[in-house]
Amino acid sequence: MNKAKMYLGSEEKSTPNVIEVKNPFNSNIVSTYPACGVDDVEMAYLKAKSASKETKKSPLHQRVSWLEDVADKLEEQSEKFAKLICDEVGKPMVFARGEVTRCIETIRLSAHTMISIGGESFDTTAMPSGKKTLAFFKRVPVGVALAITPFNFPLNLVAHKIAPALVSGNAVVLKPSSAAPLCAYSLAKLFIQSPYAIKDALSVVYSGEGVNDALVTSKIPRVISFTGSVPVGNSIIKKAGIKRIALELGGNAATFIDKSANLKDAAKKCAVGAFVNSGQVCISLQRIYVHVEVYDEFSKLLAEQSSKLVTGNPYDDKTFIGPMINEDAIDKAKIWIANAKQEGAKVLFGGTNKGLVLEPTIMVDVKEDMNIVCQEVFAPIVSLIAKDNYEEAKQSMNDSLFGLQYSIFTNDLAMTTDAIDELEAGGVVINDIPTLRFDIQPYGGFKHSGIGKEGPKFAIEDDYTEVKSVVICS
Repeated sequence: MNKAKMYLGSEEKSTPNVIEVKNPFNSNIVSTYPACGVDDVEMAYLKAKSASKETKKSPLHQRVSWLEDVADKLEEQSEKFAKLICDEVGKPMVFARGEVTRCIETIRLSAHTMISIGGESFDTTAMPSGKKTLAFFKRVPVGVALAITPFNFPLNLVAHKIAPALVSGNAVVLKPSSAAPLCAYSLAKLFIQSPYAIKDALSVVYSGEGVNDALVTSKIPRVISFTGSVPVGNSIIKKAGIKRIALELGGNAATFIDKSANLKDAAKKCAVGAFVNSGQVCISLQRIYVHVEVYDEFSKLLAEQSSKLVTGNPYDDKTFIGPMINEDAIDKAKIWIANAKQEGAKVLFGGTNKGLVLEPTIMVDVKEDMNIVCQEVFAPIVSLIAKDNYEEAKQSMNDSLFGLQYSIFTNDLAMTTDAIDELEAGGVVINDIPTLRFDIQPYGGFKHSGIGKEGPKFAIEDDYTEVKSVVICS
């Protein structure tokens, strides 16, 4: 049995009450984690507060070496970590390996980015009221950060929070998803056991009675970085008090297929964007608006591409779509499909499941107020909607509570520039899926999709460091 343990600072701890985690494909018990309590949270914060006095004084070369050492160790154990991801969340091995690679890159990017981030000097004689001084600002660590991570990228999204926070001189308390405790614990262990580690700079706690409120309402953390649902994000804002809050709350990604686009290329990419990771991606393609003149042709091409996707056993290297995370997730998806059908929608392709594996599902004849269109479905379901022109599609894309990432497929330059300016989303992609993300870029949405940006440079500047202004008078 693979047992995830709690880390209160650099000290491992377990509890008599452990929770089992089952593989979503075969229901085998793959890991356990200790149920935590309020006392554990308080101890983790006290250790983090004390450690933050050391982290902020630590030399940058040590913190950079720390992250590089973890990245090297992770690279050496990449297959082991890929299997951990597959075991706990059922992500197909081909994509689990890809996540490990991205995690390594995220850690290294964080180290490299911190080297280049600095302050700036000012000429205080710029205005008549000024006088000659030496004036500048410097970036200083915030102190203690709370990181709360989801199941769908159980390794890389942990790295996106803890790597920028630690390299910029902070201490971190991490609460990972209950669906993937061993992934987070194993990565944290690499950080904590590194010869370059700063004692007690990283703690790991898990779910338990009173844990969430204790984490959020504590006065110790200066920053809360959360990836998850809108209701939980809203609750955090109401309870947190005066803190920096970074929220990535999901989306309802959409694209427009113009009549000038390469339809075969667009269909191939859209099949990936809609169904990768069983649609359990915040920027999973959920709405495809298609110019009416090419709607029929594109529909056939998308169904053809979807029929090529292998579903089933995530341990098979040929599998593209594995299981959804749990029974609740697949039940919700099935209910939404059934409700849409009752209201007149049709299933063009897929729509059935075997266990927790839902076939790639293409819906047509949908209405834009259906849940599968206007809410985040978080399942391998995509809706096709014909539009007379780009302007109609743009209006529908923007008429959403969410605004994480959108895209268009077109060879029209004017349409491209308009989309860049007018689509109401944190990211706009041209001639590819809105599911496209590079870990070096700023990532975060508008409206209910959240507050703040991920990406090492942006997380360091916006979340994990503060600007201190300095004036030296002669």
